Amino acid sequence: MAGPMDRIQVLDDIEKDIITCLQCAAQALLELGKEKSSQKQAESNTSQFLRTLSQVESKLSDQINYLTQVSTGQPHEGSGYASQKVLQMAWHRLEHVRSWINELERLKAAHLASSNRSVANVPNGGMTSSGTST
Repeated sequence: MAGPMDRIQVLDDIEKDIITCLQCAAQALLELGKEKSSQKQAESNTSQFLRTLSQVESKLSDQINYLTQVSTGQPHEGSGYASQKVLQMAWHRLEHVRSWINELERLKAAHLASSNRSVANVPNGGMTSSGTST
């Protein structure tokens, strides 16, 4: 598999091919717009445009296939994406568990506080004069 710098170089080459495509298309249109256009020159530019466009399409398809593999977490050479994704999800789960624990602690404290208030509101702590609870 190609490394990151090789991938960037391929993208740079694709960009240059796109520029070539546009230049060929412009030359073909300019030639056809002339009063005395050269059929041979227009066909040559059109042919070059189509060849380069086909190469761009092929190279872009290769890049898209690579990105599809990376984004689905399939293992492939030179990428730590899958392990980064696992780590990120573990951190997310940890934060989720912490938030649930904090919520449970808050509910526990609220429940204990309300229990303490209700016991405090009952005279003699909820006990009758004979020592039995009410």
